[in-house]
Amino acid sequence: DIPLEIRKTLGFDTRSRLDCLIHDIIINSMGQPDIIMSDECAGALKELRSFMFTNLYKNPIAKSEEVKAEIMLGQLYNYYIEHAECLPEKFAQMHEDGEALGRVVCDFISGMTDQYAITKFSEFFLPEAWQVDGY
Repeated sequence: DIPLEIRKTLGFDTRSRLDCLIHDIIINSMGQPDIIMSDECAGALKELRSFMFTNLYKNPIAKSEEVKAEIMLGQLYNYYIEHAECLPEKFAQMHEDGEALGRVVCDFISGMTDQYAITKFSEFFLPEAWQVDGY
């Protein structure tokens, strides 16, 4: 649903948009005292943000889904608190080094992509026969 003009400038999928923005910032910041992006990308990014706030972040249908996301993240948090041995080595080491387990679990979950969080939730809480391909 992202407008065509924004997609033409930044890319037609998330990976392409990130690649475009990162490269634009690197190219335009070389030899400069500040981190900057081209006017074209900055304008398209501003339009994308406006579009996202109007159509996603403040959309009543999307907002109604937040409760489900909160429940999912809460379940993941509780799971990792009870199964700290399932944390990746980097995060397990943080806990061993004295960081509170709750903080470590929050740090781990905050770094998850939406897709990864859904995958882990499905793995931990959905019967295998109920899992949908790709999740």
